[in-house]
Amino acid sequence: MREKTFHVYVGSHDRSLLLQSLVELKNLLIQQGRYTDCVDELIFKVINAPVKKLKIS
Repeated sequence: MREKTFHVYVGSHDRSLLLQSLVELKNLLIQQGRYTDCVDELIFKVINAPVKKLKIS
């Protein structure tokens, strides 16, 4: 079965807030001595996501 993909459209403010939250989560996991691989992947995907301009009416 195929894996579901989701597309999230966020503005520049929401994108920076999302990145800040992911970095805080990563720091918390490091303090607890847990793995941060999945959070690292999400941070990488958010940073490298293409910018798409949408027209909102």
